[in-house]
This record gives sequence, structure tokens and C-alpha cells, in this order.
Amino acid sequence: MRNFTFAVAASVISTAMLASGAANAQDFLGGKQLKMMVATPPGGGYDAYGRLVARHMRDYLPGRPNIVVNNMAGASGITGTNWLYEVAPRDGTVIGTFNKSEPFYQAIGQKGVRFKAQEFGWIGAMSQAPDTINVSNRAGVKTIEDVKKKEVIIGADSGGTMTLYPALLNSMIGTKFKIITGYAGSAAVYLAIEKDEVQGVGSTPWTTWKATRPDWVREGRILALVQVGLKKDPDLANVPRMIDLAENDEERVLFTFVSSVAAIERPYAAPPGIPAEALATWRKAFDQAVKDKALIAEAEKMNLDLDPQDGETVAKIVSSILTTPPEIIAKVRAFVDEGR
Repeated sequence: MRNFTFAVAASVISTAMLASGAANAQDFLGGKQLKMMVATPPGGGYDAYGRLVARHMRDYLPGRPNIVVNNMAGASGITGTNWLYEVAPRDGTVIGTFNKSEPFYQAIGQKGVRFKAQEFGWIGAMSQAPDTINVSNRAGVKTIEDVKKKEVIIGADSGGTMTLYPALLNSMIGTKFKIITGYAGSAAVYLAIEKDEVQGVGSTPWTTWKATRPDWVREGRILALVQVGLKKDPDLANVPRMIDLAENDEERVLFTFVSSVAAIERPYAAPPGIPAEALATWRKAFDQAVKDKALIAEAEKMNLDLDPQDGETVAKIVSSILTTPPEIIAKVRAFVDEGR
């Protein structure tokens, strides 16, 4: 009889806890407007992914609330990421998506970084697609070896990976990228390529080209010279990864560190310190949404790559980036500064 009583009591407590969790999730949503901050300008890859996720993730949140998307561009996503860390409400009603390289920027001490990426509530990431260094078909080069012989003018923003990747290759393998900074973002650089103001861009996932400039890809108007990531894009089997360009163990370690952030392409996170049940609800909704047939079909129609990671996995990758040995980080910074 005593065992029966304990079993009943345990069942009641368990049911109450589940009900309480559902109630808490409803409480943080109830009647409130949910927001997603996209730390890039409208019209780019992060914006396309963000709006896709917002449209479908609501179906897996209590009450199916609308998620309003707002863009907050600037400084390679640092402006929006700082806002999410410092200013955004911590009640569970706001999440953000930003340049996957933000943890890398923090690790190397990039100017303007005020956030601590390890404190974000990581929800998940949509892709593991590599970045690519790209040139116009009018640039007069077709391979990275060609850029060791001929100067290529690269457009960039204020100093993110658009600058970092070509600068690193200039210093370490002797390429001749001339980097012109000051563009508002990737879309502005693409326009500059179209106008022949510059000949290429130092960092864009190939999946972004397929989604935002499919005609350029189809017609061969944009070429990939190098992939920066741990995985290769299936469309670019003959394009080397940055890691493949390493000529010794030191270069291999440095290139691996730089390439590791591609494993969290198109990430989503909440501000630090949101209620645990709110983070759990966002994570569950994300995990369900990325498996939704409607989202998958729409992503395919938009030429958006899907290779998702859950929030706990993203948090572990972020931690590994931020705990990279200081001597490796110092060498990467020195090489980048030398190659600018």
C-alpha cells in the first residue's frame, strides 16, 4: 500500500511539474510580442534564414505567436550582437541571429566587441556551410594560385571576415588581395562587384550566392577560390578549403581555428539570463521547426542549405572557440594585421 501511495504521489508531482513548465512557457509568451533581431541588412543570407525561421518556428511555440523580425546591421554584426547582450529584454521575448563569426571576433579581441558569447542562450544553428572567398568572372583569376601572381581588389565591410580571410592568406601563403573596406555589408559589396568597383568579396557562404544571386551562380559570373570551413560545399568539390592550403602543422592549426566557426552557420541565440523554461521552449521549437516539412520545402525553393545543430551543440562549439590557446589566437591576429 505504501509503495502504491508513493507511486501515486510521484505521478501527481510529475504531472504538476509538466503543467507548471507549460504554464511558465505560456506566461513568458502570453500576450507579448516576440521579436527576432537580425544583425545584418535586409536582403542577405542571414535575413533570408531569419525570416524563414520566424515564419515556421511560431508553429511550435505556445499560442503560435507572431515573431517580428527587425534588422540591426553594423560592424559585421557586432552592433546587433552587442545590443542582444547589453540591451535586449531578458524575459524570453527576444532572440537574435547574427554573424556566426562573433565568437571568433571575441576570441581575437576584435574592436567593438562588448558581448561574451559564452553567456548567450544558444538556441541552434541552421547550417554548417563553409564561407567562400569569391571573385567576379571578370577579375582575370580562376584559382587561389592565380591570386599569388595577380592583384585582386576585394570589397569588405569594417573589418570582419571579409577582411580577415584574405588578409590571413596574404600574410601566410602570399596572395595579393587588395582589401577595400567601408562597405555597409555584403549586399553593398555585391553591388560594387556588379559595378566593377571591386573584383570580389572576402567572405560569403556559397549558399548565400545560391539564395540571393542564383543567376550569378548559374551563369558563372561569380567564382569561389577558397572554402573556409571544416566541411566542403557539395557544389565546390574542386575548390580547396583554407585548411587544405596549409603547408605545415602550424598553418594547419591556425587555419583550423579560423575555419571552426562555419560549424555554427546561421546561429540563433537569446540574451544572457533569460528564464530556463523560456530557453528550453525556444530550443524545442527550433528543433521541431527545422524538421518541419513546410520549412524544408520552402528552404529548398529558396536555395537555402539546411544542416542544423541544436542549441547545446552550438554552445559547446562556441566554448571550444573561446578556449583556444592564447598563443594560437595571437599568431592569427599578427598574421591578419600583417596582411591587411
